[in-house]
Amino acid sequence: MEKVIIYTDGACSGNPGPGGWAAILMYKGIKKEISGGKKDTTNNIMELTAAIEGLKLLKYPCEVQLYSDSAYLVNGFKQGWIYNWQKNNWKTANKEPVKNKKIWETLYELTKIHKVEFIKVKGHSDNEYNNRCDELARNEIKSL
Repeated sequence: MEKVIIYTDGACSGNPGPGGWAAILMYKGIKKEISGGKKDTTNNIMELTAAIEGLKLLKYPCEVQLYSDSAYLVNGFKQGWIYNWQKNNWKTANKEPVKNKKIWETLYELTKIHKVEFIKVKGHSDNEYNNRCDELARNEIKSL
């Protein structure tokens, strides 16, 4: 299975408000940057969208290390929230409907195709790829 590294980030100006997302994919020394935005969205939606868009670019099943500064995204998988939500008919531990259910479902389907390891990075620190994703996402907001 081919190994791919993906860095992702989402940003929002106001929450909700205009938002942007970005991903950097790295494979065998090749780097590809992608980004997009939406006029009315939330930070969490942009974080999830960045991961989805990065994974959607992969043409066949891959082993992926996906780096994000979003605890919401990373913990959704690493702490098993998504599996509990599914068992509980997409309800949280407080019996509330899961926010962003459709986006989580899309992301979950992609994790069934690819072997994805979600890795938390510290946001706005010294990680050049996380900082670049943040810059790309913020540029998308400016262009809306």
